[in-house]
Amino acid sequence: MRKNAYTVCQVNAYVKNMFQQDFMLRDICVKGEVSNCKYHSSGHVYFTIKDEKAAMSAVLFAGFRSKLAFRMQEGDKVLVTGSVDVYERDGRYQLYAKEIQKDGEGGLFLKFEALKRELSDMGMFAPEYKKPIPKYIRTLGVVTAPTGAAIQDIRNIAGRRNPYVQVILYPAQVQGEGAAESIVTGIRTLDALGVDAMIVGRGGGSIEDLWAFNEEIVARAIFDCETPVISAVGHETDTTIADFVADLRAPTPSAGAELAVYDIFELFDEMEQMHRQLWHFMTWKRDLAVERCRRFAAFFQMKSPQYGLNEKRQFAIQLEEKLEREIRRKTTEAKYRMGILAGRLDGASPVKKLSQGLAFVTDFAGRRISSVSKISCGDEVKIRLQDGTLQADVTKIIQNER
Repeated sequence: MRKNAYTVCQVNAYVKNMFQQDFMLRDICVKGEVSNCKYHSSGHVYFTIKDEKAAMSAVLFAGFRSKLAFRMQEGDKVLVTGSVDVYERDGRYQLYAKEIQKDGEGGLFLKFEALKRELSDMGMFAPEYKKPIPKYIRTLGVVTAPTGAAIQDIRNIAGRRNPYVQVILYPAQVQGEGAAESIVTGIRTLDALGVDAMIVGRGGGSIEDLWAFNEEIVARAIFDCETPVISAVGHETDTTIADFVADLRAPTPSAGAELAVYDIFELFDEMEQMHRQLWHFMTWKRDLAVERCRRFAAFFQMKSPQYGLNEKRQFAIQLEEKLEREIRRKTTEAKYRMGILAGRLDGASPVKKLSQGLAFVTDFAGRRISSVSKISCGDEVKIRLQDGTLQADVTKIIQNER
């Protein structure tokens, strides 16, 4: 029995690693006929690519479906670009497709891929060379056919979004012999004219129809252009070399116009909103300043000598009113007490008692005689009545019995 025995998993992993290290298998184009094609509900497409002598399993994952411009069917002749790798669990290899094109376009596709790799290696697709598209432009240059639908779409959308933007058309030939040279001339002419942004493109078509935008001279003209360039070639699924070189890619000419021309009415709405916000902010600041001034005015008024004098004057008035009330109260109380005392005095008045039939007895010296013990028989006394005085001699003294 051999000592170095490997598990199936280890062997499959080793084979997978060998496939991954093979540079050719990482980016390969396979030509063949489609069979057993199945569109899965997940979005993946499973199929077999074969020729007269062999067959290979292949899969196109849902993430790459957007690059598939047609629906594959049994018997289609195709060119499949992708990588060959091992499905480690089952120990079988298959072709993982990234792009699929019909075989009739195969020669041009290979030429496209070769130029794409060459220009990419030169750095012409690098993001650091991409120029930003100005947000607010006044002039828009367009390099396209003068009679195609692309220029009409661009004009309509630009006019709807901002009627003040001037659209300058260079009527270029976009298909056939001499098209690439015409496009290059248009790019250079508008660049020299000094437009703010430029759209280079046309409507959709086959790879042959769009080939002028895959020429190296067009790519270099876009790369050397000082004006920011938007590539708007074909439909959403069409991809050209111009798209990779341009500063911005638009899926269609209409989309290119929307990317180049800012919606001025949206800007007006934003400005109106900013105006309202600024007005509310200024009103709030004004009201805040008015309130602060009011508080400062009240503070300074309280600190003012006149305010202190007024307070003292008000305090003096209050004291005066309080004193008046107190005097009135004291006067009322004194009058009340005097009334009581007057009543008492009136009750104790000798005159009043005399009027009641009583008499006031004194000796001749005027001393009041309040007891019989203070007088003797034969003394003279004066008896005062209400209407006069009597002089009398005491002849008899009678004491009350105790």
